[in-house]
Amino acid sequence: MKILTTVKRVTDPDMKVKIKPDQSGIITDGVEYRMNSFDEYGVEEAIRLKELHGGEVIVVSVGPAEATKEIRTALAMGADRGILVETNAELDSDAVARVLAEVVRRETPDIIVIGKQAVDSDRNQTGQLLASYLDLPQATFAYSLEVADGWAVVGREVDGGTSTKRVKLPAIITADLRLNEPRYASLPGIMKAKRKPLDTLTPADLGVDIAPKVRVLRYEAPEERAAGEIVGSVDELIDRLRNKAKVI
Repeated sequence: MKILTTVKRVTDPDMKVKIKPDQSGIITDGVEYRMNSFDEYGVEEAIRLKELHGGEVIVVSVGPAEATKEIRTALAMGADRGILVETNAELDSDAVARVLAEVVRRETPDIIVIGKQAVDSDRNQTGQLLASYLDLPQATFAYSLEVADGWAVVGREVDGGTSTKRVKLPAIITADLRLNEPRYASLPGIMKAKRKPLDTLTPADLGVDIAPKVRVLRYEAPEERAAGEIVGSVDELIDRLRNKAKVI
């Protein structure tokens, strides 16, 4: 099988970020970056598919030159080669999907397994847009995946429980947290990753206009949470919910 997966370079979600005074973005000085956590599950599942069925895992990232670090991490985990579509532009989900669509057309993988969303923007759109641009079946929020005889059976997280979907390959699968447990890169894997091929392209090489369709007006920090209150009875709680919080 040829399996394509993606990684995004994101700010470390464990760090406290600060918004610029003009609200145009976040202050990046001193900010740590890492692979998007949902993409770790996608990479792990791609490697497991290769281990079961044989073949090749291709890792793609769309972003700055520094994203080679995240690609090399995926290669150290066990992926075979990487592709960086290099750009310093601010990208919305649609632009990323259009870039990935051209990479998929070039590579013609049997299956595309990607993280369901990025932890920095939380948009949860790229996988669905990619399926639309390629006119391929999709199964989102996967917590289990079995591939056989040109079909994928996907267990999905849905509102109120789970569901199972069977899709014809090639297809787009977006990974959720219960799909697997991502492995750590071993020292031999890290050493091998340095020698694995990593090609660099640009959106122009792919013929993709990455002009955003979404315009960000400003960034705002969430409101500070007020301290909780202790009430003396159920009646007092109901009174606070009805007359103060106005939620009932």
